[in-house]
Amino acid sequence: MTFKELTNTSVVHIPSAARELIEAYELLYTWARREFRIRYSQSLMGAAWAVLQPLALMVIFTIVFSRFLRVPTGDAPYPVFSYVGLLAWTFFANSLTFAIPSLVNNMNLVSKIYFPREILPISSIMVAFIDTSIAAVLFIPMLIVYQVPVGWSALLLPVILVVQIIFTLGVSLWAAAINVFYRDVRFVVPLALQIWMYLSPVIYPASQVPEWVRPVYFLNPMAVLIDSYRRILLFDQMPDWPFLGLAAVIAGAVLILAYRHFKGAERQFADVI
Repeated sequence: MTFKELTNTSVVHIPSAARELIEAYELLYTWARREFRIRYSQSLMGAAWAVLQPLALMVIFTIVFSRFLRVPTGDAPYPVFSYVGLLAWTFFANSLTFAIPSLVNNMNLVSKIYFPREILPISSIMVAFIDTSIAAVLFIPMLIVYQVPVGWSALLLPVILVVQIIFTLGVSLWAAAINVFYRDVRFVVPLALQIWMYLSPVIYPASQVPEWVRPVYFLNPMAVLIDSYRRILLFDQMPDWPFLGLAAVIAGAVLILAYRHFKGAERQFADVI
């Protein structure tokens, strides 16, 4: 398959494809439930691993960046500060880690049975969201222990979360389709996520980024989203609306283009896999 054929999505009718996906909601739910069970089957700790990952990183970052390097976090204790960023980042990173290879990992199913193929990466994102929700339960006692008040701005949490889900879905669909044709993607993803994390304010505040760099820095939607989570949950502030609006536009554009690309390439999945 040539690059021109791979990127030719002019005949894709997105409303029809989305309608077909909605009609297959039972399959999506069933597959997501299956993925969740398989992920923690024969696991001694089960779903507790969803909490352990961000918790362990939070402890390590707290020791390094609050004891040795002393990263300024305003009035927020560093454990709470870093945990908010890690929750957002873990959801994004785990979604991509499991969604991108989902088509190749289920090649027998993709090559033999017709169904909306986007169900596979979407179900991986749904499971990652469940994992993050489990890990987020720990955030409540952390707020109590560190006496961090939560204001009315926290009601904006669903708005920011929707933007992140849209962006995550777009990146996952695009990369999952590419991975079918170019298996090098599985080697690129871990490195790209590691670099991307350091280009996002996971372990440091966005305020540490020089003023003249921020217009370019905040072209990264994850940087805007993590900063927005901290603003509304820890500091009772409004998000930076211009940058959050830009992140929403970028997320929407990425999803639309990625979905067109995915459905256009879908015709070739069974042959290539």
